[in-house]
Amino acid sequence: MNEKTIKMFYVLSGLYDGVLGLAFLLFPAAVYAMYAVEPPNHMAYVQFPALLLIVFGAMFIQISRNPVKNRGLILYGCALKVSYCSMVFGYMATSGVPAMYVPFAYADLVFLALFIVTYRSLGEPLPAS
Repeated sequence: MNEKTIKMFYVLSGLYDGVLGLAFLLFPAAVYAMYAVEPPNHMAYVQFPALLLIVFGAMFIQISRNPVKNRGLILYGCALKVSYCSMVFGYMATSGVPAMYVPFAYADLVFLALFIVTYRSLGEPLPAS
């Protein structure tokens, strides 16, 4: 993967998490209603993770600015994606989880795979952009 492609991928990743975070921060009740899922008893349980998604989105944008220099930050992105996927897929396999969470888990699985690919490719000399 060349550096230009990696940069574009991390911009996309930052936008994905940032927009998702903004949606859950600003319109949490509407998001839950759209999926016909009962929201938690206090919106802070939704809005704090939403703020974390915005922070991670900003981190992915930072990675896009200089992927080689910021390579170590990719591991934190991997940890985010592993955390979310393990929760959703773990609950799917045991007690169940509302369907609204499942598409995000599959998307995060794809992002995780690409984070690993980019992390590994950044450890080697990159082809010219």
